[in-house]
Amino acid sequence: MIKRDLFNVVKHLVSEPRSFIISISGPRQVGKTTLINQVLQETEIPSIYVSADGVPAGNSFWISQQWQTARLQLSVSSGKSFILVIDEIQKIENWSEIVKMEWDADSRNGVGLKVVVLGSSRLHIQKGLSESLAGRFEEIYMPHWSFGEMEKAFDFSLEQYLWFGSYPGAAKLIKD
Repeated sequence: MIKRDLFNVVKHLVSEPRSFIISISGPRQVGKTTLINQVLQETEIPSIYVSADGVPAGNSFWISQQWQTARLQLSVSSGKSFILVIDEIQKIENWSEIVKMEWDADSRNGVGLKVVVLGSSRLHIQKGLSESLAGRFEEIYMPHWSFGEMEKAFDFSLEQYLWFGSYPGAAKLIKD
């Protein structure tokens, strides 16, 4: 499986000491979830991945529950840090206020919980980051695939890339 060009950037960020929430946003089906799962597989830092898919939009308490689960796992692990990944976070109303509250509590208490949030709605992610989480995040925008990535993964020629575009989900259908 191909590793997107941003793989090393994200891997480096999760290995750094806890300082910022990592936000990964971009269009649907460009590999955000795949990327973070590849990073988690290659890091020795224990982690938990959760998705807000299927969580009722008004259930912002769900975020606190996931955060508490990650804190508990950190407390019983032998490590000094732990990674909590929350995918599709934009589906939860007022997500940024809850994340701010939990992040600030961990900062005050010296909890080594690193947090990665993923979302496909850049507008909702941006709004939450700029309003509630200003100064607390590092944003990574994950665009559609580059020509080099499409060439490497699907053996696309430049003509195919220009004609069919940079959406990996449809790449296998170009001969259909």
